[in-house]
Amino acid sequence: MAIDIGIIGGSGLYDMAELSDREEVTLATPFGDPSGPYLTGTLRGRRVAFLARHGTGHRILPSELNFRANIFGFKLLGVQRILSASAVGSLRENYKPLDIVIPDQFFDRTRGRISTFFGRGIAAHVGFAHPVCGELAAVAATSARVVGARVHDAGTYVCMEGPAFSTLAESNAYRAMGFDIIGMTNLQEAKLAREAEICYTTIALVTDYDCWHPEHDSVTVDLIIANLMENASTAQKIIAESVGRLPAQRGCSCGRALEHAIITRPEHVPAAVKQELAPIIGKYVK
Repeated sequence: MAIDIGIIGGSGLYDMAELSDREEVTLATPFGDPSGPYLTGTLRGRRVAFLARHGTGHRILPSELNFRANIFGFKLLGVQRILSASAVGSLRENYKPLDIVIPDQFFDRTRGRISTFFGRGIAAHVGFAHPVCGELAAVAATSARVVGARVHDAGTYVCMEGPAFSTLAESNAYRAMGFDIIGMTNLQEAKLAREAEICYTTIALVTDYDCWHPEHDSVTVDLIIANLMENASTAQKIIAESVGRLPAQRGCSCGRALEHAIITRPEHVPAAVKQELAPIIGKYVK
């Protein structure tokens, strides 16, 4: 049975308890090493691949993540959909700690992170107005309700550089700009998944109010870890329920994201780049 679903576990989610027939797969990519081995197995009757975003023991900072290698590895495994779980802070009173948010928009506040597979002789520009897969997000939201979570179907995720948390001025500015949650990892994953023609959605786990909240003006790791542990069980249930609910075939356009995106004429793409990117561009560039 082919592996068609990928799971990225963020802070607090380092394994999937229900996963059976487990096997670790170590992959090399043209972009270096992923965060660690992919744990493949069976979940709700589907073959999946799980990756701990921050590595074994949570040792990789957000700014140090090799996003390209992580997503490319999923592509090599044949993954067509990625469910990503991430810890976030809330910028809204009604997005409470322990709530689940399925964001539909991102805003980039990172600096210098590489978030494209292209360059080195090949140019492409994918559409990113709607950065998550609506089909996959809807399944995740439904699944969150089924397992009894408090869920918000939409929201804007502002992706900051980190690893320090926001200043009070930054937190208030993000609120004034209309953002809903804040995290440090998902924007690059979403962009690269789109380029790889993989459906992507985030299951955002609210751990705290960002420092804007007068009663929660000091975000601490202890507070976040305590909420992470409570959220981790919920996240596993949501992901498992989502995997069981996903239709066998995709009905979205994510699998055609590169159809009109590659600008460079095939004969001008360097042979080495064609070979390296073949899992992504092979059906368009011969």
